[in-house]
Amino acid sequence: MKGSGAFTEGRRFSADDQARVSWRVDPWDDPGEVPVVETPPRRGLLLRWVVGLVAAALIASVLAAGWTGWWLLERVSPSGASGELERFDISEGDSVATIAGRLESRGLVSDAGVFEWYVSQRGGLEPTPGFYRIAPGWHMGDVLGTLRTPPSETYVRITFPEGFTVEQIADRVGERIEQMESESFLEFTLDPTRAVPYRPGDIASLEGLLFPDTYQVSNADNEGQLVERMIELLERVALQEELDAGAERLGLTPYEVLTVASMIEREAKVDADRPRIARVIYNRLDMGMNLEIDATLRYGQEPDTPFSVLRFTDSPYNTYMYPGLPPTPIANPGRASIRAALNPSPDPPSGDPLCQVLDDPTTGCRLLFYVLADFDGGHAFAVTFEQHQENIAAASRAGVLP
Repeated sequence: MKGSGAFTEGRRFSADDQARVSWRVDPWDDPGEVPVVETPPRRGLLLRWVVGLVAAALIASVLAAGWTGWWLLERVSPSGASGELERFDISEGDSVATIAGRLESRGLVSDAGVFEWYVSQRGGLEPTPGFYRIAPGWHMGDVLGTLRTPPSETYVRITFPEGFTVEQIADRVGERIEQMESESFLEFTLDPTRAVPYRPGDIASLEGLLFPDTYQVSNADNEGQLVERMIELLERVALQEELDAGAERLGLTPYEVLTVASMIEREAKVDADRPRIARVIYNRLDMGMNLEIDATLRYGQEPDTPFSVLRFTDSPYNTYMYPGLPPTPIANPGRASIRAALNPSPDPPSGDPLCQVLDDPTTGCRLLFYVLADFDGGHAFAVTFEQHQENIAAASRAGVLP
């Protein structure tokens, strides 16, 4: 200890000495005694992993939603230009599902299921029977809007009365249907290459073969389509009235029966007279008499031509001048006249007052004449020419005839 004291006494410490003297023992100086320090859990890494998964899921959801939205958009609003308007029919009992199915099968919508969904999202649809015009490639909103529009707002109703000629029908078509022309309609009726039931091969005209009725005509229809519909309806009525069988029973062709029906249509004003006029026509044909039907004189002539001129006009339709039936029907008959032509009334029995003018009514009392008798359009019938002359005189006195 002395030596130590001698060493320190009177001696100046250097900076290094001072540091050595002032060193204190630190537990870190002994590696064997280093305290154990616990490492905190790696919460930041786990959080980043969870956030990444959530972000990935969100991105996938966004992509899926985007793809679904694009897929729906393509079906609701197809790309590209719309096609030509097409006729689409809705019938009684149709549902949104059946309509959607037919729309898809026709290529008017791309997906029936999407259309049903679209309709449900837009307030639904109450199907109204009728005809509609829809084009392929339309937005489903346009399709739905069209199907919600009543047919009366998109279709023209046009009536062709019984007894109209083809020319009169054509004139009305040109007057009432904006997109159609009379001349074009007439061209379709004179097409000899068109297959038309009951029309003889040497006849081009469709006179008598267009059924008069009320038609709903779409702006998408053309003249040829309207002609086809009128032919088809005549064929349907002929089938219902058994035209073929009835014509065979009468010993005539169906076309000849339609010719008779056209004359009945132009002559008769009262339904009860139709079968009796038919009987007069058949009796005259059977007896080889000229038909002498005034309505045939006017066919194809100017409407204001006086009868005195028509009576002596040389025309194949002049049944005063030429025997037998005219070469074609003179108008388009309705169902009642076709039925009358197929079912003429029987001749009056021998005890009928009409037959009492005959010397021997039992030998045959046949209706051969008729003339307009009253202002309601009824006719008086006769079995002899003298009886007919009396009926004419009575009609003249009553002011029915000029």
